[in-house]
Amino acid sequence: MSIKERKFDALLGIYYQDLYRFAYWLGKDEHMAKDLVQEAYLRAWRAIDSLKDEKAAKSWIFTILRREFARQFEKKKPTINSLDDMVIDIEDKSTHTPDELMDINITREAMANLETKYAEPLMLQVIGGFSCDEIAEQLNISPSAVMTQLFRARKQLTTHLNRESKIGNKI
Repeated sequence: MSIKERKFDALLGIYYQDLYRFAYWLGKDEHMAKDLVQEAYLRAWRAIDSLKDEKAAKSWIFTILRREFARQFEKKKPTINSLDDMVIDIEDKSTHTPDELMDINITREAMANLETKYAEPLMLQVIGGFSCDEIAEQLNISPSAVMTQLFRARKQLTTHLNRESKIGNKI
């Protein structure tokens, strides 16, 4: 293994699952997500020597993925055929109880219904683990705008989940 390969793997290899989940959320399609992650890694491989600050590797690879999605799918919005097919995590479903699976599906549905303006910062925070400042930098908006969007996203999720809970209690 070359020095470049070791550096690349050490800096970026650990983010595959997070990148996949984020790409899946963006494109709503398993194959598209895999292609996006592969293309992001390919672009990162070509440009790894331009990465000046190794502490910024995570933010850098997520930005590459977001830009690749925008580049490929600017004019074409993917459709969701069924929310039942929407899998954001890669873990084994057999580890969840039926109630947990139902809660996960309800939460995914609520997140899928958020406006992109609110959902994207929330996904970057939840999946990517980015701070408000890092999200602001990636989205080219102010940290206060990120905090507002995160607040509104959570409020919309809470409203949707409370509505689902009331419906569930009537059944």
